[in-house]
Amino acid sequence: MRYVFFFLTLMISPMVRACGADSDCLVGDRLYRISLPEAVQAPVGAVIWAHGYGGSAAGVMRNGSLRKMVHDKGLALIAAEGVDGTWDLPNGPRTPDSSGAAEFAYFEAMIADAQARFDIDPTRMVSSGFSAGGMMVWNLACARPETFVGFVPFSGTFWLTPPDDCATPAASLVHIHGDRDTTVPLDGRAIGPTRQGKVSDAMQMYGSLGSFGPAQNVDTDMQRCRQRDNPAGDILEFCLFKGGHSFRTEYLDYALQRLMAAGQL
Repeated sequence: MRYVFFFLTLMISPMVRACGADSDCLVGDRLYRISLPEAVQAPVGAVIWAHGYGGSAAGVMRNGSLRKMVHDKGLALIAAEGVDGTWDLPNGPRTPDSSGAAEFAYFEAMIADAQARFDIDPTRMVSSGFSAGGMMVWNLACARPETFVGFVPFSGTFWLTPPDDCATPAASLVHIHGDRDTTVPLDGRAIGPTRQGKVSDAMQMYGSLGSFGPAQNVDTDMQRCRQRDNPAGDILEFCLFKGGHSFRTEYLDYALQRLMAAGQL
C-alpha cells in the first residue's frame, strides 16, 4: 500500500506544482498566474498586477507587450485574480461594509506561494493595476506599504474618500490617469449607492502621510507629471496622459524606470 501511495504522489505532485502563464496557480480557493523572465538568476523581483473590472489573470497574461516589458526589466509578471472579476474593497457598490481584509489575506497568501514555488525576491516587488485593479493597488498602498517597494495605480482610486488611517511608513507611488477619463473621472462619479473618490484627495492624503515635499512639473513625450520626494528617498508622482480610460505598457515602463532611478527597485 505504501508503494501505491508513493506512486500516486509522484503522479500528482507535478500537476500540483505545474502552473505559470498558461495555467492557474491555486492558493486556497483563489488563483494567480505567473510569467518568469528567461536567463535571470533567482531570486527575481516581480510586478504584481491587479486586473480591471471583469478581467482575469489569464487575460493579463495574454498581453504580450506587458509581459515582454516586465521581463526586459528582469522581473516576473504575477497576475492576481479577483472573485467574479472584481475586488472586495471598502465602500464598493457591492461591498459597502468591507474592510478589504479578504483581499489583503489573498495577496499575502499569493506572494508567499510565489516565493516558495518560484523564488520571488520579497524585497523587489511592485504592485500595479488598472481601473478597479488600480483601486486595489491604492488599498494595498494604505494597508500593506511594507510589502512592496512601490505602487503604480492606473485610473483608479479609493471608493468615496481615502481611509482615515494608513500604515506607515509610506512607500513610493506613481499614479497614472487619462485626462479625459469618463469611466473613472479624476473627480469621481456616482456608482449606485456609493461613488468613486477624487484622485486629488488620495494624492493629498498620501503626500501628507509620507511627508513628501513640493511638486516639480516634468513633461515627457507621453505624460505631464508632478514629481515629489521625501527625506526617506521615496517618490510620489501624479502623471496625466491625453486620453480616456485606457492603459499602455509604456506608462508602466515609465513608472518602473522612475522607481529604479530612485533606487527602489
